[in-house]
Amino acid sequence: MTTIADVARHAGVSVATVSHVMNRTRHVEPETAERVHSAIAALRYSPNTLARSLRRGETKTIGLLLPDNSNPFFASVARQIEDAGFLAGYTVILCNSDGSAEKEERYLQVLMAKQIDGLIFAGSSDHARVFANVLPGVPAVLLDREIHSVNVDSVLVDHDHGGYLAGRYLVGLGHEKIGVIGGPRDSSSSPARLRGFARALQEAGLDLPANAVVDSDYHFAGGRTAMERLMAQAPGITALFACNDLMAMGALTVLRGRGLRVPDDMSMIGFDDIPYAVTTWPPLTTIAQPVEKIGTRAVSLLLARVAEPAAHSRREVLTPVLVERESCAPLRQ
Repeated sequence: MTTIADVARHAGVSVATVSHVMNRTRHVEPETAERVHSAIAALRYSPNTLARSLRRGETKTIGLLLPDNSNPFFASVARQIEDAGFLAGYTVILCNSDGSAEKEERYLQVLMAKQIDGLIFAGSSDHARVFANVLPGVPAVLLDREIHSVNVDSVLVDHDHGGYLAGRYLVGLGHEKIGVIGGPRDSSSSPARLRGFARALQEAGLDLPANAVVDSDYHFAGGRTAMERLMAQAPGITALFACNDLMAMGALTVLRGRGLRVPDDMSMIGFDDIPYAVTTWPPLTTIAQPVEKIGTRAVSLLLARVAEPAAHSRREVLTPVLVERESCAPLRQ
């Protein structure tokens, strides 16, 4: 394997001169620099960037731990983080935890062994214990999570406001009997979306009965199962709020199977605005999360934390917006 010493001998210069030419750390006469570049090309020398980074105490890698990259929302977030990291000169290592605290802990140990420069982390319900035990002193940003016991930055979405937008929109269309398919109660997002939704109904003088809410798992199949249950226990509903788009799409297949039309017989609104939301029939009205901002701000905060490890923790809250499409309509009398 060609070494930097081989390049120096071929060019007739010192190893230090080759290093200065490659790293641009000192002025080198143009003729000398040209000999070094010619030697590098002739010997096909490729520096060991990992070793160089380790000597500087960095690896230019970011660990990204998500619950489920098969979910189009998390896939979109991962892509934004990868793109932003790449522009900043970082490689992103992606791990999926499937919402398991045990898998999170094992993956975090693997990432630590790889000497990542920082971590972007969306964890399970037991994330506080896992995070506090495994990652003391490692620059990190949490997505949709906060841990006040450690100095860590967070990028959050105002899920309460998103749920409120969904409720106010359906109420504004004249719907009074509305069903909800929620996500896992031990997540941070679903309870917040439900709180905002219930507040919008309460402001309109409406209740959200317990039998009109069915919890699920943020998956397509879970949306199907939840919709079957919801129609059995709350048959009079005229509109549906699903706490993510995948569950809304699962619910849509149940309605079609029963010969019901959206939005003529049932209005439906989702949450996330995943890319598939525009391909359903009808296209899905939804609450859009600012995916691009989530990814870019997470990387920006992480790199700032790497540069200033002792800085006070920062908390950024992003605002979702309503995207109107064709799956909702005024209540038919």
